Amino acid sequence: MVAWSGIPVCTLPWQCLDPLGHHATTCKRGGDVVVRHNTLRDVLAETCHRAHLGIQVEAGNDPTADHSHTHPADLLLTNWTTGKTAAFDISVTSPLNTHTLMEAGVSAGSAALASEGRKHRANDAKCKELGWLCVPLIADTYGAWGNEAVEAFSQLASRLATLTCRPKSAVLRDIYGRLNLHLLRANATAILTRCILN
Repeated sequence: MVAWSGIPVCTLPWQCLDPLGHHATTCKRGGDVVVRHNTLRDVLAETCHRAHLGIQVEAGNDPTADHSHTHPADLLLTNWTTGKTAAFDISVTSPLNTHTLMEAGVSAGSAALASEGRKHRANDAKCKELGWLCVPLIADTYGAWGNEAVEAFSQLASRLATLTCRPKSAVLRDIYGRLNLHLLRANATAILTRCILN
């Protein structure tokens, strides 16, 4: 919340960490972004298990196959929609990077939408070859999710609502609440780790 409000989160020299912590939420050094990604993947995997969906974690990463530079399935769900298998590709992007900053100032979630397009360009060929649907699930660092994630979470909430006899709106609120709690907690950890280490 402090980072959102524009209050400096660290008083160290800017060379170590920008005072608002924006760099810390995207910096690949130290492994924080990997931990955040894996946490979101695991939370979503657990939700899919509760919805009785067939699921594989980290599927489609065969280094001997063509398109081996792509990794389209953090979660592979069988019989997702119209009997097709879906490759869920989870990612977090920053709305403050130079490519999306101007649009992000006007439209919430625009960074996530731009990342969806990049994921399709990188993964569609491999997914098509394997008979999968490519479904990028992109959040920005502030917790705004892209359109494809919104649609996927809505379908997931419908399944869970039927199984648990709860209102879909309540289930959907829980899905977003759990994912965004872990997202923001991971961001806070990345910021605080850099303040402590520096």
